[in-house]
Amino acid sequence: MANPTIVLIHGAFGDASSWRGVYDRLNHDGQTVLAPPNPLRGLPYDASYTQSLIDQLDGPVVLVGHSYGGAVITVAGSSDKVAGLVYVAGVVPDVGESVNDLQERFPSLAMGPIVQPRMLPDGSAEASIDPAQFQAVFAADVPDADAAFMAISQRPISATAFDDPASSAAWRSKPSWAVFGTADRPVAPQLQRFSYDRANADVTEVEGASHFVMLSKPDIVASVIEEAVAACTANAVV
Repeated sequence: MANPTIVLIHGAFGDASSWRGVYDRLNHDGQTVLAPPNPLRGLPYDASYTQSLIDQLDGPVVLVGHSYGGAVITVAGSSDKVAGLVYVAGVVPDVGESVNDLQERFPSLAMGPIVQPRMLPDGSAEASIDPAQFQAVFAADVPDADAAFMAISQRPISATAFDDPASSAAWRSKPSWAVFGTADRPVAPQLQRFSYDRANADVTEVEGASHFVMLSKPDIVASVIEEAVAACTANAVV
């Protein structure tokens, strides 16, 4: 069987370029990789969009989700084509849970007001992070120049997305892996340990790494993804 296609789903306040270092390593190793845009318009829409992309692919898929992208792969991963899930500092809701439900159990370690809401012409709202606080909260171990550009190029998310409940939880039937940094502030390490234990995931902790662990430690993150690909391929052969 051919290796699964690796689909990298970015989270809120970022974009697909956050996967570049991981992509370079996976591509070097001959993996097939896609890093599509995550619309960030709400969990039902974003998961449906991801599922539509998966439906167009041949063969199995390993879904990888960063941060809010973890909620997206939790729902979109119910597709029969998805062989495994990899959470990169990812949020892992159960059926009926939202991102905010989980954050209330183990609140973010980021202190003070960091979210900036903005009204849209249609009367809806979206949210982004105060650029002045972006690096300290999200990317403390990312080079200053890179973090500064991320802060001013971030993609906002629908203001209600974190309240959307998950309609399914693929981790209940699919094997899962997870990698996160112990200095993550937006998604508390305690929350990640709780979530990954509940999902029975194979977990890698990266000492001192920030929320954007795939940028600061791409070798480690790529290695975890390749472990998942190898395991899914072996299970399919068996």
